[in-house]
Amino acid sequence: MVKCTECDADIKIPNDAIEGEIVTCPDCGASYELTKKNEGFNIKPAQVVGEDWGE
Repeated sequence: MVKCTECDADIKIPNDAIEGEIVTCPDCGASYELTKKNEGFNIKPAQVVGEDWGE
């Protein structure tokens, strides 16, 4: 379990999680990407890529 950097809520990491997976805070809805550390995972804010409609 890790803490949300936005609202300090607990974010549960699934047992079968893999590096690069996106998790969402159940309280504020912020999205994070899982990064591997020695034991378990850290989180970093997920990049949101918008649609490029060729404009």
